[in-house]
Amino acid sequence: MSLAQLHYFVAVAEEGHVGRAAARLRVAQPPVSRQLRALEDELGQALFERTPRGMRLLPPGERFLVYARAALSAIEQGRAAVTDARGTRGNVQ
Repeated sequence: MSLAQLHYFVAVAEEGHVGRAAARLRVAQPPVSRQLRALEDELGQALFERTPRGMRLLPPGERFLVYARAALSAIEQGRAAVTDARGTRGNVQ
């Protein structure tokens, strides 16, 4: 599982549409679709229902969304902590 997959999953879950998620992420639509399929394959579970109007989270997707958001948040907090630590210690290269 990659960070890109988590970012794509959360964006599609929030947008309800692969195209809008891809635009929000500033990437092409096909890689988003491929990464979502790869994530579902890895988890062994469909996370979305594909509809003519977009994507709807299935119950497993709703459960996974909580953890995906938490993982992305933890990474951002770690990144901020490193940046803060670097700022308090001067320029460390």
